[in-house]
Amino acid sequence: MLRMADNDAGLEAAAAAIREGGLVGCPTDTLYGLAADIHNPSAVAAVLAAKGRAAAMGIPVLIADYGDLERVAAEIPPEARLLAERFWPGALTLVLKRAPGLSDALTGGPTVAVRAPNHPTPRALGRLAGRPITGTSANLHGGAPPADADEVERQLGAALAVLLDGGPAPAAQPSTIIDLTRTPARLLRRGAVPIEALRAVVEVADLVEAGR
Repeated sequence: MLRMADNDAGLEAAAAAIREGGLVGCPTDTLYGLAADIHNPSAVAAVLAAKGRAAAMGIPVLIADYGDLERVAAEIPPEARLLAERFWPGALTLVLKRAPGLSDALTGGPTVAVRAPNHPTPRALGRLAGRPITGTSANLHGGAPPADADEVERQLGAALAVLLDGGPAPAAQPSTIIDLTRTPARLLRRGAVPIEALRAVVEVADLVEAGR
C-alpha cells in the first residue's frame, strides 16, 4: 500500500490506481471512503471482499458532478433534479433505478444509491479517473467508523493500493438516504439532511409511515 498526502501528487497516484482496478482509501465529507472503479467487476468484487460485505447489500456510488448522474441512473425523475439542485454537493443519497451497465454486484438489485459529496477529494478522483467511484465507508463490515487514515490502514491497509491521508474526517452524520423509485419518495435513513428540509422540496414518506 502507498500512503500519500491528500494533495495533487496523491490524487494523481490514487486516480491511476483506480483506473488500474485498485482500491483507494480517501477522505469524504462524512467519513473515509473506499474508492474503486464501479465499472470494473474485479474492483467491485475486491471492495466487497475487503469489507467482508455481502453483494446483496449493494455499494453506494459517488459522482463528481450532477452531469454524471445519467451515467449511473436509468431514470432521473423531476424530484431527483430538484433535490440534487438543492442539496448537492452534500450529504444526501438518492436511490434511483440503475443504468443498464451497472452490475448486481455493485448495486445489489435494480436500484443504485448515488450522491455528489461535498468534499473535493472524491470528486477530484472521479474526474481524474474518468468514471464514478464506489463510496462505501473504508472499514470492515461492522467495524469502527473510519475517522482518520490510521483507522483505515488498520482495518483495510492490506487491500489498498493507495491511501490518501487528509487528516481527521469531519465526523459528521452519515448521509440521508431517500428512495425516489416510488411515489411518494421514501426516507430510508435519517442523516445530515433532515426530513423537514427534504419536504420543503418534495413529498417524502417518513420511515415509520413507509413501514405501515
